[in-house]
Amino acid sequence: MLAAVTCTAAIALAGCSGGNESAVSPSDSTPTRVTASSSVTSSAPTPVLPPPYIASADWVQTEVGPSLQIAPTPNGRRVQSPTAGDEAWREVLRLDPGADTPGMKAQFDCHWTFARIVQPDKPTWNIEPNRPVVSPEEMISSRCNPGGPEE
Repeated sequence: MLAAVTCTAAIALAGCSGGNESAVSPSDSTPTRVTASSSVTSSAPTPVLPPPYIASADWVQTEVGPSLQIAPTPNGRRVQSPTAGDEAWREVLRLDPGADTPGMKAQFDCHWTFARIVQPDKPTWNIEPNRPVVSPEEMISSRCNPGGPEE
């Protein structure tokens, strides 16, 4: 179910493939894997990018209320490890334990998964504790900002 949601979200947000399809190279008939970033993967391993993944997490007051502005590091913007998102969230909680409220991790996960594709140079990802807790499908359809406008 999550894979289908992720694929649907990537297409809806970025118009890209889900990364699991194969494509045939025009120069030969050897299948190659195309990722969501539209780059062809090779047999070379993905480089391991070490933490930290989060540069800062600062509370600001906005029109929708308090908002935690999370700034990823360059490694946080590029890392592809399947466990890096959880490590990045732990970094956020070390910077501000008060961020651990209902719905905040889901907003962070949505930004971690999709903002890095759709807006890779966005300076901060803003998550708000007063946003409603919603299903993964609704989180994606709201572009990671359920219950109101983006901050």
